[in-house]
Amino acid sequence: MSRSKLAPNLVRNLGAGALAAAVVFGQGPATAAEKMTVLLDWFVNPDHATLVIAKAKGFFEQAGLDVDLVAPADPNDPPKLLAAGQADLAVTYQPQLHLQVAAGLPVVRVATLVSTPLNTLVALADGPVKTLADVKGRKVGFSVGGFEDALLGTMLESAGLGLKDVTLVNVNFSLSPALMSGQVDAVIGAYRNFELNQMALEGKPGRAFYPEEHGVPPYDELVLIARKDHVGDPRLLRFVDALEQGTLWLLNHPDESWQLFVRGRAELDDELNRRAWTATLPRFAHTPGALDARRYQRFAEFLKARSLIEQVPPLDSYTVELR
Repeated sequence: MSRSKLAPNLVRNLGAGALAAAVVFGQGPATAAEKMTVLLDWFVNPDHATLVIAKAKGFFEQAGLDVDLVAPADPNDPPKLLAAGQADLAVTYQPQLHLQVAAGLPVVRVATLVSTPLNTLVALADGPVKTLADVKGRKVGFSVGGFEDALLGTMLESAGLGLKDVTLVNVNFSLSPALMSGQVDAVIGAYRNFELNQMALEGKPGRAFYPEEHGVPPYDELVLIARKDHVGDPRLLRFVDALEQGTLWLLNHPDESWQLFVRGRAELDDELNRRAWTATLPRFAHTPGALDARRYQRFAEFLKARSLIEQVPPLDSYTVELR
């Protein structure tokens, strides 16, 4: 599963030029605070709000940490760079984490940023697809196979269908445009906090079908990972505690948080990002460090049943609850 595919369509549609070089957001305090580097999954967007607010409000600094949030030049690189010791934490996704661990990366989940799936199957609200059963015989756009095939296949099974009942069309990361232009009848991989708002703003609202309502076990979306051999680093627990402070401040002060979020980032201060911000707020993990062991076990079993991983690994081999 490609890291690129997992980024919001908003970012994908901005173009590759914006990713020409890594960007470091903000500078740490001029004190003896301990340095920490966090690799984002893409350049900053509303999915990263809790990290941005924890930094902007000084919660990391109060925990004795000088935190840099770094956007990657290549969005596929952060887990590999983390494993190579070039960062302290990285942002990834629970589905991708399982695949990374299965591929041998020595990483573990230590906190959650977004605790619900964002992925959806989307059709035009005024189009012919009113129910999942209506997808039969139609074209479904996708960007990257693998996990999305498993996602779509499971959802279709809930309607008595299978992948053989649809025509899959690789739309090369152009999900919303392909759907709005009529190239396809639905797309898998659209984000409920971005694509749905983007389509509404362009006068072509979407109808979403949610994986967790159609046979796919619920999972965390954005998570923070650390090197497996670094889970005893005392900075990690302080980081997660400060992140929780930032999350709660964000939830208590969403309007003030928005102003902090866009300060110095004029390119994000538009209607799409404001809508995405509002749509993402209820999806942030209120207790980032908490671990739902059953959720991770259940999802690993799902991936194994779909032949995406060969075996279900011990839970503590890829996710921990810091204490």
